[in-house]
Amino acid sequence: MTDFLLIVQVLVAVALIAVVLIQHGKGADMGASFGGGSSQTLFGARGSATFLSRVTAVLATIFFATSLGLAYLSAHRAGPASVTEIVPAAPRAAAPVVPNVPAAPQGPAQPTQAPAGAPLPTIPGSPVTTQPGSQK
Repeated sequence: MTDFLLIVQVLVAVALIAVVLIQHGKGADMGASFGGGSSQTLFGARGSATFLSRVTAVLATIFFATSLGLAYLSAHRAGPASVTEIVPAAPRAAAPVVPNVPAAPQGPAQPTQAPAGAPLPTIPGSPVTTQPGSQK
C-alpha cells in the first residue's frame, strides 16, 4: 500500500508541476486582451484559465490526500521507528589491559644527581657531543 501511494504521489507531483508551468501568468491576460484572438483558442473564449485552474486544484487535492495517507502509514507501521534501530550498534572495543605497575615508594622524593665529575650520557646522533664545562 505504501509503495502504491508513493508511486501515485510522485506521478501527481510531476503532473502538478507540469500543469502549473503550462498556466499563463497574470501579466499574460493583458496582452491577450489586445488582439490576442482568445475566441479561437482550444478551450474557448474564456481561455484555458478555468480548465487549468480546476486541474491544478484536483491534482493538489490528490497530492494532499496521498501525503496524509503516507504520513498515516508511516506512523502506524509495525517495525523500527528510526534508522538507528535498524542498524546494529558497533561492538565496543574492550578497555586496554594495563599491566600491574608496582607502587612508588612512600618516602620523601630525593632528586637524583650525577656526581660532579661524572660524564653526562650522550644521545647517539645528537649534535651536542661535548660535556658542559669543556671547551671545543
